[in-house]
This record gives sequence, C-alpha cells and structure tokens, in this order.
Amino acid sequence: MTLTVIGGATATGKSALAVDVALALREQGIPSEIVNADAMQVYRGMDIGTAKITSLERSDVPHHLLDELDVTEESTAAWYRERARAVITEMQRRGVHPIMVGGSGFYIEAVIRRQSMPGTDPSIRSRLELQALRLSDEQLHQRLHAVDPIAAGRIDQRNRRRVIRAIEVYDLTGRPFSSFRAETAALWQPTSLFVLEDDRAVLNTRIAERARAMWRDGMLDEVRALERLGLASSPTAIHATGYREALDQLHGACSEAQAISATVLATTRLVKKQRTWFRRYHDAVRLQTGDPRNIQRIVDAVVDDLAPGADALADHETERR
Repeated sequence: MTLTVIGGATATGKSALAVDVALALREQGIPSEIVNADAMQVYRGMDIGTAKITSLERSDVPHHLLDELDVTEESTAAWYRERARAVITEMQRRGVHPIMVGGSGFYIEAVIRRQSMPGTDPSIRSRLELQALRLSDEQLHQRLHAVDPIAAGRIDQRNRRRVIRAIEVYDLTGRPFSSFRAETAALWQPTSLFVLEDDRAVLNTRIAERARAMWRDGMLDEVRALERLGLASSPTAIHATGYREALDQLHGACSEAQAISATVLATTRLVKKQRTWFRRYHDAVRLQTGDPRNIQRIVDAVVDDLAPGADALADHETERR
C-alpha cells in the first residue's frame, strides 16, 4: 500500500498543489483523492480563517476529513489517526491513490508511523484544568518540566491546552508524553513525503497579505456566527490563528488593525514551529513553492511507488534498516 504526503508550513500552497497533482495523476490513469491533514480544517464553519479550500476548488477532486466536527468538539491526534487511517484504507480498497496534505505535522506523523497514542481520562483532565486555573502559564509549564523536560522544551508555555494534555498523559500512564513520539517505521510502504518550503521573507509577506484578506473576505462574520455555536469555550478550535484575535475585536478589546497584526504575529510563530517540525524528516523531498516542476516530480514518484515490486522493495529496505 502506498501513500503520498504533502506537508509544509501555512501559506506555502499545499492545497492547490495537491489538487494539481491529483488531476495530473488522473491523466496517467491513477485515480487519486485528498485527505486533509490540517487540524483546524476538520471544523465546520471555520473556512476563511483556516484558508480551507472551497467547495468549488475541490469539486474536481474528492476531499476527505474536512468539516468533520462542530467547534465545540475536541480534535485530537488519536481521533484523527483513527479517522484518517480508515479513510486511507477504504480509498486503497477502491483502487484510489491517497494524497494526504496539510501542515499539522503531529497529525501526519500519528497516521504514518507505527506508534502508540495515549488515551484520555475525563476525570484527570477535569482535575488538571481546575488546578490550572490557579496557576500562571509559567507555573503550569514548570509542573510539566518536572515530569517531562523534553515535552516542556517542545511545548510553548502559552499553549495551556497542550501543556495540560502532556501532564494528563503522564498522570494517566506514568510515562512522559514525549516518549510516545518516538519515530518508528512507516505504516504504509512506500510513503513519499514532500515538504513545501519558501523563502522566509516571501512567506512572511504572504502571511500578512493573507491575514488582511481574511478580514476583507468576512472573517468577523464567520467568527460572529461561530461564537453563537460555542467557539469561545471550545477545547481546540479557538486555538486556530485569527479566531481569538477576531473575537477580541468583536468584544471591543482591540481595533481591526490590532487584530490583524496579532494574527500575523501568531501565524508567523506557527510557521516557525511547522518549519522546525518538518525539518526532522531528513528523507523528505523539499519543494520550493511555485516551482513549475513540483507537480511532475510528485507524479513521477507516485508512478514509481506504484510500479510492480515497489512494495516488496520498500519492505526489504525497511527490514534492512
């Protein structure tokens, strides 16, 4: 079984490239469909702020795992892994080549790697959340550092949800959260991973333009509607860049210019983390955004992966390593 993954930071053009690749594969007689790997695009109604590909843009290529959850529901890597693996397996059963695309590296790794994923315990989570109300970001982060310094080094102390989750895993299993992230053999063989990259200055300019476009395209109206559905108290969706900032503007806590500026800053920080994450995949093929050769390079790799004997060769290489 084969799988193609297109990853990379926000605003590098992954979604459009994936559609172009799927259409090019169709011309080669290889039916292909796309699996979303963006943690925030799984939410219904979060379209403008997540730059979700529109229904018109995806009309020629079936897309999966978009608009799966209400904003009040929690999205986790364990939930995504189960859903994505089921979708990919079903696609392959139909003879369709899956292309997974997105910037949520942890979600991608949860799908493609054979690794254990700890569950959750509502009672432990509730206890920790109540305790966290009395702690500052720094104090909560120090508590994580005491039991899992590796995870503490990876998780921003301002991301209280992830800090609490890491502590929950330790309390639940007795093992550091970081120990569950050890890289193991890929689940699908061969798995071709492509990472889209762009010059940092160019990407920063694109991020700023994208944030301004979000507000022009109706970001406030989108967030106003989602607030009525429970966005402000959501466990996961509220952490998408731009949504908390838009809420602040709606509540009079900042001006539009300040909200846009804060969104640009938050997105820039996210991109830095994404770039760092995808840098760990040393065998990934690096593609420059806008390079006209990108489509053909991915198509050629898929054709090679699907060639007779490719699976057996990949299994042999995995065993040899």
